[in-house]
Formats: sequence, structure tokens, C-alpha cells
Amino acid sequence: MGRTEDGSARGVVVTGGAQGIGRAVSARFHDEGFGVVILDVDGELADQTAKELTTDRGRVVAVTGDVTKREDLRGAITACVERFRGLDAFVAVAGIAIGAPFLRVSDADWLRVVDVNVNGVFRSIQEAASVMASDRGGAIVVMTSTNAIHVEQNLAAYNTSKGAEVSLVRSAAIDLAKLGIRVNAVAPGVVRTRGAEWLTNDPELGPKFLARTPLGRFAEPEDVADAVYFLASPAARYITGQTLTVDGGCTLGDVYEDREAASPFLLAP
Repeated sequence: MGRTEDGSARGVVVTGGAQGIGRAVSARFHDEGFGVVILDVDGELADQTAKELTTDRGRVVAVTGDVTKREDLRGAITACVERFRGLDAFVAVAGIAIGAPFLRVSDADWLRVVDVNVNGVFRSIQEAASVMASDRGGAIVVMTSTNAIHVEQNLAAYNTSKGAEVSLVRSAAIDLAKLGIRVNAVAPGVVRTRGAEWLTNDPELGPKFLARTPLGRFAEPEDVADAVYFLASPAARYITGQTLTVDGGCTLGDVYEDREAASPFLLAP
């Protein structure tokens, strides 16, 4: 998938690609031979990441920008088209969360989260699809979250934005299918990133969370990147409008150490 018939690199834009899940996604596509354009608000970190990931297998370039600004998205897409002769995939990872008890959520914080997470994804899909439509089609993958269906307290704006992203992906998928463009989402649970250290590194909260996670561990950024790459690859050529949950099973239901004591409906082994 990483090379065209003439051997040139295919191109992908990754928003929020400088760190965490975004960095892992950028690295995954680079490893598959893609030319990667990272769009991130932290220009210095994006430059550093691009330098660290670039090898003789391919190029990773950085563009400083904000997904709330169409001109920044267009700049990243244009850079991808000019450097790598097209936009074959687009991955929308950039997002923010602002926590507060429901009655204390300010208009400013609500609107900021929605503008980045929902409007930013809308702009991203629209700008990417506009270029893909005039080319050979393409794949768009949006980073949503298990918070879309399994909400957490004090995160009303974030929970709502992630639910909206799922509906947005489905809406875009049904409208863009006739143009040869597939749109899907990945919904991670807790991933070992800087933003989740408050849980993954906590000696009490961490084990409690893992006790109700069937696979018994937190996700690594690479686990999520693999799912993203699958949905963007030809292996998922008949999949569109779907959300792939990557959470180790933690949203499946309750997990009990003593299953016989937990429910009278369980049969003896």
C-alpha cells in the first residue's frame, strides 16, 4: 500500500501527529513506506518528531497548524500533494479534553472542545475528501474514543464531542462512498500516553481499572496505530462508516474474579 505503481511514496496527513497516539500512527505509516505529513499545533515538537521518524525508508515532514483553521488543514494537504504526489489517506487524531463538573462547564470550554473535536474533524474530512474526490479516492480515519458510548463523569464536553464524531463519520461515509472515499473511526480505551498517566501510573487506580479489563493491560499507542492502518489499508476495502473499538474489552461488561459468587446465572465449568 505504501508505494504507487511507479514506486513513488503514497501520502498521508496525520493531525496531532507529534506525540502519543498521533506519533505512533505517523510511525506506522512511515514504516509501511508512506510519505507522512504531521500537522500539529506544537510546531517545535512536530519538527522534532519528523526528524526522529524520517529514515532512508521515507520522509516525514512537519507543518505547524490548528485543525480549527481551514487554511492550516489546506496547507498540510497541499504539502502532502506536492511532496508525495497525492493524498491517499488522512488520519484525524488531534483532539482536546477539558474536565469540569457538569454545572461548572463554561460556554468557552464547551465551545473550545466542540470546535477542535467536532468542527475540526468536520473540516478535516471535508478538506481531505475535496482533494481525494478529484484523484483516485482514499481513506479517512478519525480518532474517537470509548467515551462516545461509555461516558466518564466531569467530561461532558469531551463525551459529547466523541459521540458526535461517530455520527459524523457515518454521515461522511454514506455521502462520500460514491466518490471512492472510505471514512471510518477508531475508538481507543485507556492508552499509555502522557495524558493518561494520571490513571496508568497510579498505584491504586491503575490496577482497579485493569481488574475490569478482560485483556488485563492498558493499550499502547502502537495498538491503536495498527487499527488505524488496517482501516486505511486495502485489507479494509469493503469497510466504511464503522467504528473499531480498541479497548481490551473493557466496555464489554463487568469482570469478576469470583464468577460463581458474582452471578447466580453462571453455569459451573
